[in-house]
Amino acid sequence: MFSRNRYRLRLPSRTLVLGQHTLLMGVLNVTPDSFSDGGRYLDAQAAIARAFEMERAGADLLDIGGESTRPGAAPVSAEQELARVMHVLEGLHRKLHIPISLDTQKAAVAEAGIAVGAEIINDISALRADPALAEVVRRHRVALVLMHMRGRPGTMQRSPFARDVMRDVVTGLRAALARARRAGIGRSRLLIDPGIGFGKSYEQNFELLARLPELARLGCPLVVGTSRKAFIGWLLSGKKQGRPWPPDKRLWGTAATVAAAILGGAHIVRVHDVAEMAQVAPIADAIAAARGVPRGAR
Repeated sequence: MFSRNRYRLRLPSRTLVLGQHTLLMGVLNVTPDSFSDGGRYLDAQAAIARAFEMERAGADLLDIGGESTRPGAAPVSAEQELARVMHVLEGLHRKLHIPISLDTQKAAVAEAGIAVGAEIINDISALRADPALAEVVRRHRVALVLMHMRGRPGTMQRSPFARDVMRDVVTGLRAALARARRAGIGRSRLLIDPGIGFGKSYEQNFELLARLPELARLGCPLVVGTSRKAFIGWLLSGKKQGRPWPPDKRLWGTAATVAAAILGGAHIVRVHDVAEMAQVAPIADAIAAARGVPRGAR
């Protein structure tokens, strides 16, 4: 019977116990072009207000990103990314009570963000985009999310996709963990993310959700982000290619994928709709806990 491993994730300010219950990571995009809420929180004051709203709604962590990584997105400079995130981070510093994750691939952005409270770096490139990022993480002893991505955001959804998606993800994450180890980043600070929607076909995203327990063999806490993604809208639209339901119509489809991710062993789920997923997560946690109880035990 599959059961979720437990870990202690070491952050500069505290240690998080992962695996007792699922942690919700609220997604806050301070960009003009993110797929789900691009432009809505580009204003720093709106973003700060949204951060506190998600904390009140039940978020356990907050993930702030200043560069869109939606399919087809063009990269932005470190200066532009810093201009978007720094006022938000400064406004939340020592005021938000939950740990802050900074979604960036750049060492310069990570360095500045850590100085004002970021304790987790969420790198979609898994230390491939900027080799200097590993040293920033090591020196400041923050946690690091290593995500699998096939290609780059601008091209990742162009065929061909991997013939064996699970083999591709496992191979890529093993290589990412090796890069982190060579850089001197301790295992107790690493998390892995299969990269749902990043260089996978719509069908492959469902396959990854069904096979998440296989990633437990890599020996790291698992972060999963499915919230409002296109593969959900594609299925809900009746699989009409090119016409998925829009992001604001994917709430209940997202809820199903969040429950599936938790039952598959996710320790942290990245979500936009914190209040709603704060109802989904404990129910899925209770189901996961109950299936590990032998028959007849109470």
